[in-house]
Amino acid sequence: MMKPKEFRYRHFLPEVILQCLRWYLRYPLSYRQLAEMISERGIKVDHTTIYRWIQHYAPEFEKRIRWYARPSAWSLRVDETYIKVKGQWKYLYRAVDKYGRTVDFMLAHTRDLAAAKRFFKKMLKQCKHMPSSITTDKHSSYPAAIGELKKEGILDQRIKHRQIKYLNNILEQDHRRIKRRIRPMLGFQSFKTANRTLKGIEAMAMMLKEQTIYLTKSFQDQVQFFNRLFNVYA
Repeated sequence: MMKPKEFRYRHFLPEVILQCLRWYLRYPLSYRQLAEMISERGIKVDHTTIYRWIQHYAPEFEKRIRWYARPSAWSLRVDETYIKVKGQWKYLYRAVDKYGRTVDFMLAHTRDLAAAKRFFKKMLKQCKHMPSSITTDKHSSYPAAIGELKKEGILDQRIKHRQIKYLNNILEQDHRRIKRRIRPMLGFQSFKTANRTLKGIEAMAMMLKEQTIYLTKSFQDQVQFFNRLFNVYA
C-alpha cells in the first residue's frame, strides 16, 4: 500500500508516526519515555527520531485542524503565561472564548505593547466575526494595544474592553493544562522548538475540547479524526 505523500521517504509506517505524535501532544511524556513505550510494542525507535517527527508534524497538525474549527463565541478572554526557553522566561499569549474554546496563541520574547498588538492582529485572523468584548488582566499593554487598533480601524470602536479578574479564571485554569503538559520537557532548548511543539499541544487541546465540526467525543472518534487529518485511514 502506497504511503500518503506526507510520509514518503519515512522509514516507519504512518500509523507509528501518528501514534507517537498523538501520545506526545496529549500526555505528559518525555521523548525517552515515549521511545520506551513504543519499544514495548516491538518497534525500536530512537527518542531523537520522535523529536524530529514532532518538530515536523506538530505545526502541520495545527494548520490542518484550523480548517475544521468551529466559530468562537463573541466574548473573548486574553492572557499570557510564562514558558521557559533555554533558561529564560518567554511569554505565551493565549485567547479563549467564554466557553473555554481555544481561539489563538502566540509565543513572544517580550510582554509589551508591540507583542500585545501583534497577538491581537493574529487572533483576529482566526475569528470568523468581530468580537463584542475582550477581557484581559490589568497589564498596561492591553488597553494601549486595543486603543491603537481601534484608531487603525482593525478593531471595531464598539468593542468593550474589560479588565475583570474573575472573568479570566477560565483561561487561568486552561493555562494549567499547558503547564502540566510541558513539565516533563524540563524547558525548551530553542525558541523555534518551543513554538513548533506548542502549536501541536494547542491543536490537540482544540480537538479534545470538541472544537471541530466533526464529533470527537469518544476516544475512537478522536483517533480516527486525527489520522484522517493526515490522510491515513484504518
